Amino acid sequence: MDPRANDDAEMALLLDGIYARYHYDFRSYSRASLRRRIAAALIHFRSASMASLRERVLREPSTFAEFLGFLTVQVSEMFRDPSYFRALREDVVPHLRTYASLKVWIAGCSMGEEAYSFAVMLREEGLLERTQIYATDIHPETLRAAEAGVYPIERLAKFSENYLLAGGRNSLSDHYSAAYGKAVLDRGLRDAIVFSDHSLATDNVFAEMQVVSCRNVLIYFEKPLQERALSILASSLCRRGFLGLGLKESLRFSGQAAAFTALVPEARIYQKL
Repeated sequence: MDPRANDDAEMALLLDGIYARYHYDFRSYSRASLRRRIAAALIHFRSASMASLRERVLREPSTFAEFLGFLTVQVSEMFRDPSYFRALREDVVPHLRTYASLKVWIAGCSMGEEAYSFAVMLREEGLLERTQIYATDIHPETLRAAEAGVYPIERLAKFSENYLLAGGRNSLSDHYSAAYGKAVLDRGLRDAIVFSDHSLATDNVFAEMQVVSCRNVLIYFEKPLQERALSILASSLCRRGFLGLGLKESLRFSGQAAAFTALVPEARIYQKL
Protein backbone atom coordinates (compact mmCIF):
# COMPACT_ATOMS: atom_id res chain seq x y z
CA MET A 1 0.00 0.00 0.00
CA ASP A 2 1.10 3.56 -0.72
CA PRO A 3 2.57 4.94 2.58
CA ARG A 4 0.64 8.20 2.13
CA ALA A 5 -2.64 6.30 1.67
CA ASN A 6 -1.89 4.26 4.79
CA ASP A 7 -1.16 7.46 6.75
CA ASP A 8 -4.41 9.00 5.51
CA ALA A 9 -6.33 5.92 6.61
CA GLU A 10 -4.69 6.00 10.06
CA MET A 11 -5.39 9.74 10.32
CA ALA A 12 -9.04 9.15 9.45
CA LEU A 13 -9.31 6.53 12.20
CA LEU A 14 -7.70 8.93 14.68
CA LEU A 15 -10.01 11.83 13.78
CA ASP A 16 -13.11 9.60 13.73
CA GLY A 17 -12.16 8.26 17.15
CA ILE A 18 -11.67 11.75 18.57
CA TYR A 19 -15.07 12.84 17.25
CA ALA A 20 -16.81 9.75 18.67
CA ARG A 21 -15.04 9.92 22.05
CA TYR A 22 -14.71 13.66 22.71
CA HIS A 23 -17.04 15.34 20.14
CA TYR A 24 -14.25 17.49 18.66
CA ASP A 25 -14.49 17.42 14.88
CA PHE A 26 -11.22 17.82 12.94
CA ARG A 27 -12.31 15.61 10.03
CA SER A 28 -12.65 18.54 7.60
CA TYR A 29 -9.46 20.32 8.60
CA SER A 30 -6.68 20.74 6.05
CA ARG A 31 -4.92 17.39 5.64
CA ALA A 32 -1.53 18.99 4.99
CA SER A 33 -1.76 21.01 8.20
CA LEU A 34 -2.94 18.01 10.22
CA ARG A 35 -0.07 15.87 8.95
CA ARG A 36 2.46 18.42 10.20
CA ARG A 37 0.82 18.73 13.58
CA ILE A 38 0.34 15.02 14.12
CA ALA A 39 3.98 14.41 13.12
CA ALA A 40 5.03 16.83 15.86
CA ALA A 41 2.71 15.11 18.33
CA LEU A 42 4.19 11.70 17.50
CA ILE A 43 7.60 13.00 18.52
CA HIS A 44 6.28 14.75 21.63
CA PHE A 45 4.41 11.70 22.90
CA ARG A 46 7.17 9.32 21.77
CA SER A 47 4.66 7.26 19.84
CA ALA A 48 5.98 4.82 17.27
CA SER A 49 2.89 5.06 15.07
CA MET A 50 -0.36 6.91 14.59
CA ALA A 51 -2.17 3.78 15.74
CA SER A 52 -0.38 3.78 19.09
CA LEU A 53 -1.01 7.51 19.47
CA ARG A 54 -4.69 6.95 18.71
CA GLU A 55 -4.97 4.24 21.34
CA ARG A 56 -3.41 6.48 23.98
CA VAL A 57 -5.40 9.60 23.05
CA LEU A 58 -8.71 7.72 23.12
CA ARG A 59 -7.90 5.91 26.36
CA GLU A 60 -6.49 8.87 28.33
CA PRO A 61 -8.51 12.14 28.46
CA SER A 62 -5.51 13.96 29.91
CA THR A 63 -3.43 12.94 26.91
CA PHE A 64 -6.18 14.12 24.57
CA ALA A 65 -6.26 17.50 26.33
CA GLU A 66 -2.52 17.83 25.67
CA PHE A 67 -2.85 16.51 22.12
CA LEU A 68 -5.55 19.13 21.43
CA GLY A 69 -2.83 21.75 21.71
CA PHE A 70 -1.14 20.25 18.66
CA LEU A 71 -4.33 20.32 16.58
CA THR A 72 -5.16 23.97 17.26
CA VAL A 73 -3.19 27.12 16.45
CA GLN A 74 -2.39 29.10 19.59
CA VAL A 75 0.04 31.72 18.33
CA SER A 76 -1.01 35.31 17.74
CA GLU A 77 -0.11 38.90 18.64
CA MET A 78 -1.95 41.95 19.82
CA PHE A 79 -2.83 44.11 16.80
CA ARG A 80 -1.52 41.43 14.46
CA ASP A 81 -1.58 42.79 10.89
CA PRO A 82 -1.76 46.44 12.00
CA SER A 83 -3.30 47.52 8.67
CA TYR A 84 -6.40 45.50 9.61
CA PHE A 85 -6.89 47.38 12.87
CA ARG A 86 -6.12 50.74 11.27
CA ALA A 87 -8.83 50.03 8.70
CA LEU A 88 -11.23 49.11 11.50
CA ARG A 89 -10.55 52.43 13.22
CA GLU A 90 -10.86 54.51 10.08
CA ASP A 91 -13.59 52.72 8.12
CA VAL A 92 -15.65 50.65 10.54
CA VAL A 93 -15.67 52.58 13.83
CA PRO A 94 -17.58 55.56 12.29
CA HIS A 95 -20.41 53.14 11.46
CA LEU A 96 -20.27 51.56 14.92
CA ARG A 97 -20.84 54.94 16.56
CA THR A 98 -24.39 54.89 15.20
CA TYR A 99 -25.36 51.88 17.37
CA ALA A 100 -26.67 52.29 20.92
CA SER A 101 -25.03 49.00 21.88
CA LEU A 102 -22.52 46.73 20.15
CA LYS A 103 -21.73 43.04 20.02
CA VAL A 104 -18.42 41.82 18.62
CA TRP A 105 -17.47 38.18 18.04
CA ILE A 106 -13.83 37.08 17.81
CA ALA A 107 -14.01 33.52 16.42
CA GLY A 108 -10.87 31.44 17.03
CA CYS A 109 -9.53 33.77 19.73
CA SER A 110 -6.48 31.69 20.65
CA MET A 111 -4.77 33.24 23.70
CA GLY A 112 -6.98 36.32 23.56
CA GLU A 113 -4.64 38.75 21.84
CA GLU A 114 -7.13 39.83 19.17
CA ALA A 115 -10.00 40.18 21.63
CA TYR A 116 -7.92 42.47 23.83
CA SER A 117 -6.80 44.42 20.76
CA PHE A 118 -10.45 45.09 19.93
CA ALA A 119 -11.10 46.11 23.55
CA VAL A 120 -8.20 48.60 23.53
CA MET A 121 -9.26 50.06 20.19
CA LEU A 122 -12.91 50.40 21.23
CA ARG A 123 -11.92 51.96 24.57
CA GLU A 124 -9.81 54.57 22.80
CA GLU A 125 -12.69 55.28 20.42
CA GLY A 126 -15.12 55.74 23.32
CA LEU A 127 -17.18 52.66 22.45
CA LEU A 128 -16.09 50.00 24.94
CA GLU A 129 -18.67 50.86 27.60
CA ARG A 130 -21.49 50.00 25.18
CA THR A 131 -19.78 46.91 23.72
CA GLN A 132 -19.87 43.24 24.64
CA ILE A 133 -17.04 41.22 23.09
CA TYR A 134 -17.46 37.46 22.72
CA ALA A 135 -14.22 35.54 22.19
CA THR A 136 -14.50 31.87 21.31
CA ASP A 137 -12.18 28.93 20.76
CA ILE A 138 -12.32 25.14 21.03
CA HIS A 139 -9.39 24.69 23.43
CA PRO A 140 -10.38 24.93 27.14
CA GLU A 141 -6.85 25.57 28.43
CA THR A 142 -6.32 28.32 25.87
CA LEU A 143 -9.59 29.97 26.89
CA ARG A 144 -8.59 29.92 30.55
CA ALA A 145 -5.25 31.52 29.75
CA ALA A 146 -6.92 34.12 27.53
CA GLU A 147 -9.39 35.06 30.24
CA ALA A 148 -6.52 35.76 32.66
CA GLY A 149 -5.11 38.41 30.29
CA VAL A 150 -1.49 37.80 31.34
CA TYR A 151 1.40 37.78 28.85
CA PRO A 152 5.20 37.55 29.15
CA ILE A 153 6.59 41.07 29.32
CA GLU A 154 9.03 40.37 26.47
CA ARG A 155 6.08 40.06 24.08
CA LEU A 156 4.89 43.60 24.82
CA ALA A 157 7.54 45.28 22.65
CA LYS A 158 6.05 43.66 19.53
CA PHE A 159 2.52 44.30 20.77
CA SER A 160 3.37 47.98 21.29
CA GLU A 161 4.94 48.29 17.84
CA ASN A 162 1.81 46.81 16.27
CA TYR A 163 -0.42 49.06 18.37
CA LEU A 164 1.25 52.24 17.09
CA LEU A 165 1.17 51.04 13.47
CA ALA A 166 -2.52 50.25 13.94
CA GLY A 167 -3.28 53.86 14.85
CA GLY A 168 -3.06 53.63 18.65
CA ARG A 169 -3.94 56.91 20.33
CA ASN A 170 -1.40 56.93 23.16
CA SER A 171 0.72 54.11 24.58
CA LEU A 172 -0.21 50.47 24.96
CA SER A 173 1.27 50.65 28.47
CA ASP A 174 -1.80 52.69 29.45
CA HIS A 175 -3.77 49.44 29.23
CA TYR A 176 -1.66 47.05 31.32
CA SER A 177 0.45 46.84 34.45
CA ALA A 178 3.80 45.05 34.60
CA ALA A 179 5.35 43.07 37.46
CA TYR A 180 7.59 40.02 37.87
CA GLY A 181 8.17 39.64 34.14
CA LYS A 182 4.46 39.60 33.31
CA ALA A 183 2.07 42.12 31.80
CA VAL A 184 -1.48 42.03 33.15
CA LEU A 185 -4.10 43.70 31.00
CA ASP A 186 -6.42 46.20 32.64
CA ARG A 187 -9.46 44.83 34.47
CA GLY A 188 -11.77 47.04 32.40
CA LEU A 189 -10.60 45.30 29.23
CA ARG A 190 -11.03 41.85 30.71
CA ASP A 191 -14.52 42.66 32.01
CA ALA A 192 -15.64 43.64 28.49
CA ILE A 193 -14.89 40.16 27.09
CA VAL A 194 -16.79 36.90 27.54
CA PHE A 195 -14.62 33.89 26.68
CA SER A 196 -16.58 30.84 25.58
CA ASP A 197 -16.24 27.47 23.86
CA HIS A 198 -17.51 27.37 20.27
CA SER A 199 -16.59 25.22 17.28
CA LEU A 200 -17.19 26.33 13.71
CA ALA A 201 -17.11 22.64 12.77
CA THR A 202 -19.95 21.47 15.03
CA ASP A 203 -21.75 24.45 16.62
CA ASN A 204 -24.20 26.87 15.06
CA VAL A 205 -24.97 30.60 14.99
CA PHE A 206 -23.58 32.36 18.05
CA ALA A 207 -25.74 35.53 18.31
CA GLU A 208 -26.52 38.65 16.29
CA MET A 209 -23.38 40.78 16.02
CA GLN A 210 -22.34 44.10 14.55
CA VAL A 211 -18.78 42.84 13.97
CA VAL A 212 -17.41 39.32 13.46
CA SER A 213 -13.65 38.84 13.19
CA CYS A 214 -12.45 35.38 12.17
CA ARG A 215 -8.88 35.68 11.00
CA ASN A 216 -6.41 32.97 10.05
CA VAL A 217 -8.88 30.21 10.87
CA LEU A 218 -10.40 29.33 7.49
CA ILE A 219 -6.96 28.59 6.03
CA TYR A 220 -6.85 25.45 8.19
CA PHE A 221 -10.18 24.13 6.87
CA GLU A 222 -11.02 22.10 3.79
CA LYS A 223 -13.47 23.75 1.38
CA PRO A 224 -16.72 22.22 2.76
CA LEU A 225 -15.86 23.30 6.30
CA GLN A 226 -14.87 26.76 5.06
CA GLU A 227 -18.34 27.08 3.52
CA ARG A 228 -20.00 25.91 6.74
CA ALA A 229 -17.98 28.35 8.82
CA LEU A 230 -18.66 31.30 6.50
CA SER A 231 -22.38 30.54 6.60
CA ILE A 232 -22.32 30.64 10.40
CA LEU A 233 -20.32 33.88 10.44
CA ALA A 234 -22.64 35.53 7.93
CA SER A 235 -25.77 34.41 9.77
CA SER A 236 -24.35 35.83 13.01
CA LEU A 237 -24.13 39.33 11.57
CA CYS A 238 -26.86 41.92 11.67
CA ARG A 239 -27.88 43.72 8.49
CA ARG A 240 -24.98 45.95 7.37
CA GLY A 241 -22.69 44.25 9.89
CA PHE A 242 -18.95 43.82 9.32
CA LEU A 243 -16.88 40.69 8.75
CA GLY A 244 -13.10 40.58 9.04
CA LEU A 245 -10.98 37.73 7.65
CA GLY A 246 -7.26 36.98 7.57
CA LEU A 247 -5.08 38.56 4.91
CA LYS A 248 -4.71 35.17 3.17
CA GLU A 249 -8.46 34.53 3.26
CA SER A 250 -11.26 35.83 1.07
CA LEU A 251 -14.97 35.60 0.33
CA ARG A 252 -14.25 35.30 -3.40
CA PHE A 253 -15.61 32.08 -4.90
CA SER A 254 -17.44 31.26 -1.65
CA GLY A 255 -21.16 30.74 -1.28
CA GLN A 256 -21.34 33.94 0.78
CA ALA A 257 -19.67 36.24 -1.74
CA ALA A 258 -22.95 37.72 -3.01
CA ALA A 259 -24.11 38.54 0.52
CA PHE A 260 -21.26 41.01 1.15
CA THR A 261 -19.49 43.98 -0.34
CA ALA A 262 -15.76 44.49 0.16
CA LEU A 263 -15.51 47.59 2.37
CA VAL A 264 -11.70 47.55 2.65
CA PRO A 265 -10.55 44.82 0.24
CA GLU A 266 -6.84 44.99 1.09
CA ALA A 267 -7.62 44.50 4.80
CA ARG A 268 -10.20 41.75 4.10
CA ILE A 269 -13.02 43.71 5.74
CA TYR A 270 -16.49 43.10 4.32
CA GLN A 271 -19.92 44.58 4.97
CA LYS A 272 -23.08 42.47 4.87
CA LEU A 273 -25.65 43.65 2.33
